[in-house]
Amino acid sequence: MNIWKKPLVASAMAVAAATAIAASNVPQAASVAQHADSPYIAANDGTPLYYKDWGPKTGQVVVFSHGWPLSSDSWEAQMLFLADKGFRVIAHDRRGHGRSGQTWANHHMDQYSDDLAAVLNALDVRDVTLVGFSTGGGEVTRYVGRHGTARVKKLVLVSAVTPIMVKTADNPNGVDIDVFDGLRKASIDNRAQLYKDLASGPFFGFNRPGAKASTGLIDTFWMQGMQASHKATFDSIKAFSETNFVGDLKRVNVPTLVIHGTDDQIVPIETSARATAKLVKGAKLIEYAGGPHGITDTHKDRLNQDLLEFISK
Repeated sequence: MNIWKKPLVASAMAVAAATAIAASNVPQAASVAQHADSPYIAANDGTPLYYKDWGPKTGQVVVFSHGWPLSSDSWEAQMLFLADKGFRVIAHDRRGHGRSGQTWANHHMDQYSDDLAAVLNALDVRDVTLVGFSTGGGEVTRYVGRHGTARVKKLVLVSAVTPIMVKTADNPNGVDIDVFDGLRKASIDNRAQLYKDLASGPFFGFNRPGAKASTGLIDTFWMQGMQASHKATFDSIKAFSETNFVGDLKRVNVPTLVIHGTDDQIVPIETSARATAKLVKGAKLIEYAGGPHGITDTHKDRLNQDLLEFISK
């Protein structure tokens, strides 16, 4: 299966405002911790991490980690829904993405998990439900493997890249490295077009027969992608495709929910969600029949309800 197949549905016009958003001011690392009301937290290497903190501060805490090449904005449907239900919902922009600092180095899963730890520690939140989508699924899993579950109550993996995407001797059914090399080449050649092609095709399943493409979803995906740094999104391809999370998954000791679409053309379900659920003791797997990769938008109502039910137990 060619998961990076060029889409059959053309995208709508580009969002010119994205370049202005990408140029928004990010505070210097030295000043991040000086303002209690600042929407930034300093990572362990000083990189400013932008975060959102919605809902009542006394509510049960849910923390979201986003996918590539997006930002915390990609979780807005889930965050709004849960905040309205009384939950405290938190999400940060991964380093180099969204409004966080565009550092040159350290775009790998260990650092991503350390950045997540910096957010949880700075806000001093506990009994957290961690929810990770795609690359973010790897991030929250590596967090557990690297930092433990002292602050974590539950774990949710949505369209996650775990346990490992790339084909190796130990993962013979994985995706050929040539696919990710092609993704890197496309990023260098014209990453703006790459993001349009992904969004108008396999990400939301708009390349399937009879699918009705959403111009809004295509444009917001492109806008978030172009807001991120070229260096960060390029390096992150290696991070999400080649990181092995088997050891991390085996360390998970909290209730875990795995949700994945059966028609995910980006992260095929057989070698991801189904394999992940077997590695986490007691994990519950929910499959969305015909669901694409971007189920946080295409199946948001169902996902919101599944999250609410799992978190509320």
